[in-house]
Amino acid sequence: MTTNAILILTEANLMAAAHNTSDDGAYWQAVLARDGNADGKFVFAVSSTGVYCRPSCPSRRPRRENVTFYRTPVEAERAGYRGCLRCRPTVDANPRTRMAKAVCRYIENHLDEPITLATLSEVFRQSPFHLQRTFKSVLGISPHAYAESCRTRQLKQNLQAGHSVTRSMYDAGYSSSSRLYERTASQLGMTPDRYRRGAIATVIRYTCADSPLGRMLVAATDRGICAINFASSDDELEQGLTREFPFAIWKRDDVSMKKWKEDLLRHIAGQKLNAMLPLDIQSTAFQRKVWTYLQSIPFGETRSYKEVAKGIGQPTATRAVARACASNRVGVEIPCHRVVRENGEMGGYRWGVGVKKKLLELEKSRS
Repeated sequence: MTTNAILILTEANLMAAAHNTSDDGAYWQAVLARDGNADGKFVFAVSSTGVYCRPSCPSRRPRRENVTFYRTPVEAERAGYRGCLRCRPTVDANPRTRMAKAVCRYIENHLDEPITLATLSEVFRQSPFHLQRTFKSVLGISPHAYAESCRTRQLKQNLQAGHSVTRSMYDAGYSSSSRLYERTASQLGMTPDRYRRGAIATVIRYTCADSPLGRMLVAATDRGICAINFASSDDELEQGLTREFPFAIWKRDDVSMKKWKEDLLRHIAGQKLNAMLPLDIQSTAFQRKVWTYLQSIPFGETRSYKEVAKGIGQPTATRAVARACASNRVGVEIPCHRVVRENGEMGGYRWGVGVKKKLLELEKSRS
């Protein structure tokens, strides 16, 4: 069957065409051999049971005339089959995903060791280039960047638990204090010692105001805005602000924060600001890449998560893009509300789908 012919088939006929390819003989042999290397390439469905399985499923082999092959679990389910509870064909069916998860687990268990691409290549018996490319296509970041994010997360947990900076440093896999301070200042937004003490002595000014999206809170350090939140009441806003650093010096300052508050309200109303407001935010390299792209999306327009992934040069990192959007703490200024699902649905939003929908309606009506 030619490619042009396939393109004009209905979905049902397309699936039927996939079942009757010259690959069926090889697929059946893989099923008989319970070949684990074939997992993720196809599934086989059994008409007598209504179940579909991985090629490596340990269950009893069915009669050949009762078997139909499908490229993906989705196709099998569309045809009315359900996943096998024994081999769980929908879990990590893609071998690339399995490999990336295995690399993640290895990294997490060896943070106290130097984790190089050469080491990972030797452990997983793949070339450094192939391993890096596969990992990045699944997670959207390199193994090195993932290791750094794990170390930062472990460091934060240790510091919040009250452990000393030195102990927290070595437990998280940092080899020296200079490397610790060099790598973590941007992620923590402050020195590790200050973070350990709950950001004590760090003054964060904030103000609250009415906005078209409900009550709005704007908070800032001396370096710039660190949070822009929306909620139904000031109490809810203030509680959210104090969760991560309960011992910071929070100071309500309606006077000095007035200009930034008014700038944000004008921005929400559709007016273009002369310059971007200064931000003091924590981020990974991947998050910064996503957030910078979001700030380039024109007022009143939207992009899908897939389009954003393509826009930053990592077309398979759709899920990582969604996580970066969810990590954004400065609504409006980093316009993650302009990212929607491919089918046009709203998707998630840190401050609620209702706020996201309202914000998009405001922008579209005034663009």
